Amino acid sequence: MTPALEVDGVSVAYGDVEALTECSLTLEQGQVTGLIGMNGSGKSTLFKSVMGVVTPQAGRVRVAGAPAREARRAQRIAYVPQSEDVDWDFPLSVWDVVMMGRYGRMGPMRRPRKADRAAVSEALERVGLVDLAGRQIGALSGGQRKRAFVARGIAQEASLMLLDEPFAGVDKRSEGTIVALLRELAAEGHTVLVSTHDLHALPALADQAILLLRRVLYQGDVAGALEPQNLTRAFGLDLPDSGDGGESA
Repeated sequence: MTPALEVDGVSVAYGDVEALTECSLTLEQGQVTGLIGMNGSGKSTLFKSVMGVVTPQAGRVRVAGAPAREARRAQRIAYVPQSEDVDWDFPLSVWDVVMMGRYGRMGPMRRPRKADRAAVSEALERVGLVDLAGRQIGALSGGQRKRAFVARGIAQEASLMLLDEPFAGVDKRSEGTIVALLRELAAEGHTVLVSTHDLHALPALADQAILLLRRVLYQGDVAGALEPQNLTRAFGLDLPDSGDGGESA
């Protein structure tokens, strides 16, 4: 079976600053993977590379066998951003935000069809926001905002979902709701990659974990990722040798 995501030897630099160096990983269909690393470890650059927003200087990215940009145009990739990346004052309702997930399936006039409205309604039902569909997105709580963007990805019918710190500023009840929802999506065959600093939620959330510090230091079971020696390396206290090719520790 073709992997859901292949990142093969990807290197990205911004001027003299190396963000990713020979980064390689493979994700299979129907799994939730936790992406762990300190600020500046390359997590955001990895997401941008997977979405085709950043072009690597070396290496390649394939989503279900297709180049990243092609996969994005085909609506195969959904993205749930960090809260600070969103203008919460913009006059969009929850319904509008979720409907954005259908834009790639509409014509140039972006007029929703019956199938689009049905997909949005179903997505809102799944995340428990039907009663808030008409509310301005910025008026929601932190957890509700995250669920709205997850609903956008569901409505998009993306095979790969990327979530950037979905538990930041979220209460425990909403965190549990999001974790359960992501587990459901994986069981349905979606592939989920979650960047998170919440190590306590990792065992319930993820099938596997990746530790990143410009390259993949570890990819494997969650228990192994949480071993002190691996976390120490991932958080920059023991930098890897240049010859570490990203094998599991």
